[in-house]
Amino acid sequence: RKRDYEGFLSSLLLPAESRASAFALRAFNMYPFQIKDSITQKTTGLMRMQFWREAVEDIYCDNPPHQPVARELWRAVKRHNLTKMWFMKIIDEREKNLDDRAYRNIQELEMYAENTQSSLLYLTLEMLGVRDIHADHAASHIGKAQGIVTCLRATPYHSTRQKVFLPMDICMLHGVSQEDFIRGKQEKNVRDVIYDIASQAHIHLEHARSFSKKVPVTAYPAFFCTVALDDYLCNIRKVDFNIFHPSLQKRSTLLPLHLYIRSWKKTY
Repeated sequence: RKRDYEGFLSSLLLPAESRASAFALRAFNMYPFQIKDSITQKTTGLMRMQFWREAVEDIYCDNPPHQPVARELWRAVKRHNLTKMWFMKIIDEREKNLDDRAYRNIQELEMYAENTQSSLLYLTLEMLGVRDIHADHAASHIGKAQGIVTCLRATPYHSTRQKVFLPMDICMLHGVSQEDFIRGKQEKNVRDVIYDIASQAHIHLEHARSFSKKVPVTAYPAFFCTVALDDYLCNIRKVDFNIFHPSLQKRSTLLPLHLYIRSWKKTY
């Protein structure tokens, strides 16, 4: 609820038998995700990643460590027969991302999103008992959209810490430097960079929805995270792709209502 509010709200809409497992999964995901921003030395980050790698190994050996999230995760793995590979992909990708450098291109950002956000969705589908190629295809695109939006949303925060992770190829295309973002510039070419990146997230959402009729309805609750993505992409369009606009930093008070409507309509 505190660290992943949108994920928490989305999990509330899952069937009761999957909810506790989803909370465990979301809580697990926050640990590797937060390591990068909570360390000053990469060595410390590597040690923490190794703890979670060993924790997952122990969970699958039926010997979880005495750590609250790990214990809950063990219960989720036992209850839903979750695939170990997806957990390892999340940890491995977060570890690779400990290096403080921008993504070289949009494909690199998408690969990071696929191995983290999409892996999280694949595990959520398994919790729902959904094993379907079309659902996996949708999860892949939604995960990529989520990774791109997360990168955009974090840009103002990272800029205050003199860091920029936006894809370098798109920045170079528009003649924008990392310094432009660090200084909080709002010129048209800076907004063009954000437009291009946000458009890629929108394209992935459209792809995911283009075959929604083939996706089992039981998979839909895993994809309600698209509500928050739509919300952000709509808001950034309203402020003409000014990534630093104060309205983009506020929590959406209507998000619970929008989530409820989407679940009632049974769409994603």
